[in-house]
Amino acid sequence: MTTSEHPDAALVERYLEHVRVEKRLAQRTVELYALDLQKLSAQALGAGIALTQVHNAHIRRWVAQMHSGGRSARGIALILSGWRGFYVWLGRQGLVGANPVQDVRAPKAGKPLPKALSVDDSVRFADFESERNTPWLEARDAAMVELLYGSGLRVGELTGLDVQASAQARGWVDVQAGEAHVLGKGSKRRTVPVGRQALAALQAWLELRGAQTWGETALFIGRNGTRLTAQSVWQRLKSRSQQAGLATPVHPHMLRHSFASHLLQSSGDLRAVQELLGHANITTTQVYTRLDFQHLASAYDAAHPRAKIR
Repeated sequence: MTTSEHPDAALVERYLEHVRVEKRLAQRTVELYALDLQKLSAQALGAGIALTQVHNAHIRRWVAQMHSGGRSARGIALILSGWRGFYVWLGRQGLVGANPVQDVRAPKAGKPLPKALSVDDSVRFADFESERNTPWLEARDAAMVELLYGSGLRVGELTGLDVQASAQARGWVDVQAGEAHVLGKGSKRRTVPVGRQALAALQAWLELRGAQTWGETALFIGRNGTRLTAQSVWQRLKSRSQQAGLATPVHPHMLRHSFASHLLQSSGDLRAVQELLGHANITTTQVYTRLDFQHLASAYDAAHPRAKIR
């Protein structure tokens, strides 16, 4: 059913014109609003009421129906957001006395676990050498992988690194001390250790990078000589993981998750992992204890004679 088939179609069209012209929302956003309001119009028509007659109980019933029908919590939240905006506008037009969506919330979504590579896949990825790359590109990409997995850096922290420390530098690597100094979220600085493999990869990259500096201070640069962007790092890792034959496309944050998970599995020191990741609150870091338990549960299932019925 289209919006034009509903008795309140003209009202919906007025609202869409409002968000398109007065709020200047993107065309794709307006299209999504239109789809959400089609759903609302269909529900109101099924209930035999006008859109201006919808009450809180109607909205709650329709949310329950969407949830039981398998729609995700995030999907329901987006629909409710569209409906809520529509009724705010109706209220300003004096067409409704109260917003029926105001106090309705989507069902709570289960918090997904961060995706991490296994230890074997992480090492395999870090050791991979691409035959498709030039030596210059290969040295750069290998150094990026080693820093992301070996030191748990965010992609923004990686791309913010400079070759040398300076008053203007957001971050840098002290090769002699084996430390990376980075600027994290909330403009908080922290220092993380850089392992032997990452230092070796960095030195190999710096030897090749030095011949093509173009006056750029960034540690990681593109072929055009400018600081590498986060998007470019994402693309390089995805391509590299496919070449390495990994089942899952790798992105920078997956290497950060792998760093945290594997460190916690080995050390059990949650506070140390928090400090290395730069988390302000330890509850943010505690998600990795769930990953660690999954690892232990898998080992139990595979090895213990009482784990499952044979």
